[in-house]
Amino acid sequence: MFRNCALAVLNSGSMSDDARELFEKYKDFEIRIVPQSWGINLELTHAPAVAFVDGHMIRGVKEHLFAVLRDIVYIANEIVDNDRFDLADSESITNAVFCILRNARVLDDKRSPDLVVCWGGHSISREEYDYTKRVGYELGLRGLNVCTGCGPGAMKGPMKGATIGHSKQRIERGRYVGITEPGIVAAESPNPIVNDLIIMPDIEKRLEAFVRMGHGIIVFPGGVGTCEEILYLLGILLDPANKDQPLPFVMTGPASAAAYFQRIDEFIGLTLGPAAQSRYRIIIDDPAQAARAMVEGLEQVRQHRRETGDAFNFNWSLRIPRDFQIPFMVSHENVAKVKARLDLPVHEKAANLRRIFSALVAGNVKDYGIRQIETKGPYEIHGDRMLMESLDGLLAQFIAQNRMKCSGDYKPIYRLVPVK
Repeated sequence: MFRNCALAVLNSGSMSDDARELFEKYKDFEIRIVPQSWGINLELTHAPAVAFVDGHMIRGVKEHLFAVLRDIVYIANEIVDNDRFDLADSESITNAVFCILRNARVLDDKRSPDLVVCWGGHSISREEYDYTKRVGYELGLRGLNVCTGCGPGAMKGPMKGATIGHSKQRIERGRYVGITEPGIVAAESPNPIVNDLIIMPDIEKRLEAFVRMGHGIIVFPGGVGTCEEILYLLGILLDPANKDQPLPFVMTGPASAAAYFQRIDEFIGLTLGPAAQSRYRIIIDDPAQAARAMVEGLEQVRQHRRETGDAFNFNWSLRIPRDFQIPFMVSHENVAKVKARLDLPVHEKAANLRRIFSALVAGNVKDYGIRQIETKGPYEIHGDRMLMESLDGLLAQFIAQNRMKCSGDYKPIYRLVPVK
């Protein structure tokens, strides 16, 4: 795992999102840990040339390499192989997420709420990418910091824009937090702008880290991974225990993305209802307004944390149902068992839809998912006819707009099976 994650970090800047292609291209890559009296050295052989400038490793890449080592060793020794944590218990899972973030020292910052999580696709158009930079710039001008999945596309753009905004405001230590996990890091190599990289054990703990650390959420156009994130967030916010929890949530993109967000909004309305639609705003082609909406929302977060005594750097009071915390093991059998029905309770419906999109992410870009599809063919997704028709329209739009993959021709890795 360490070798594969290290290879992904060294491959930063690659335009491929095929994990298997990366591993096969650099199958001779080796990394060895060499003990020294003052610590350790990492010795690399056959590493990607993109990580070096004139024979010297880029400093940001070097920092990421040691962050990978730090997190993988800590998770293995202190989380997975430690009786202190029961990873089947909701409260214990949250404690594990907190300990991983604390060990990475990303919770040391005690400033007032200012961390904006930006979600969006790694495979987006140039126009959409430029828009994410403009939004990041507006956030930076207002002194806000950025947290993303740390990869390319909509994860890189806001950070690039924020660096300029911070520079103009003479903010010398802007925060550019990147949160990833071993299954996705090879397909979405961390961009070197990230100055705090964290590797979480799986996608569920990665998503929990986003919502516990972040103070507001901005969503840009994306594909199935972005839908998974949206459904995860809405499923949590719809929990009655979170009805008074302020968490500014804005979807935004250029004018050309209006139809995209309309389709997303319609899908949410059909599956989760008006209550879910009321938890977000859609702002089209107005980066400054998106940033202002976030500033207004963060003031509510600040007041709520002070009134409730909750920490600024980690949202303990947010309730995350266990269904959203337990890892979903993607396989053809497990995907076929997921119930996609409109008559389910809203929280169960959101959890199941998130699992479906998680499977689609795995089949598109994760090494094990790609191999599953090659061996057994497309995943079968069973559900109500109306829901399947809406899902089919949404996924067809993603395919037509090249949102599934940024390298190679896309072949559908799913088959929708309507149930009477």
